[in-house]
Amino acid sequence: MSLPLPDPVNPQKSRTGLSRFLHAGKYSLEGLRAGWHEKAFQQESICAFVMVPAAFWLGRSWEQVALLAGTVILVLIVELLNSGIEAAIDRFGPEWHELSKKAKDMGSAAVFLSLWLCGAVWAAALYHRFIA
Repeated sequence: MSLPLPDPVNPQKSRTGLSRFLHAGKYSLEGLRAGWHEKAFQQESICAFVMVPAAFWLGRSWEQVALLAGTVILVLIVELLNSGIEAAIDRFGPEWHELSKKAKDMGSAAVFLSLWLCGAVWAAALYHRFIA
């Protein structure tokens, strides 16, 4: 005699095929919408709307365009992950905790490093295009 399986806590886990794909896309759009309410993500998105098209002008090959645009998109990805970390930590309350601070600081550091990488790649591309 087998016991009945409990209902899944997350209905997404029982979906397959196109249904799973469409629902995952919906959740991704909701995540982008939630990210848009973060000031840092708004600022970085506005920069991306300018910089990604500029990558096609600045880059001299598809590799350069991919690197320039990719570093901009990477900043947005890392910012969304950082916002997710902050939201998960804040779910437990506003009180200070050393591990919460550490998690938030590391998320912030990841954004900082992605911004520096993006800036360095763009500076090198601008240097080679206009000075070298």
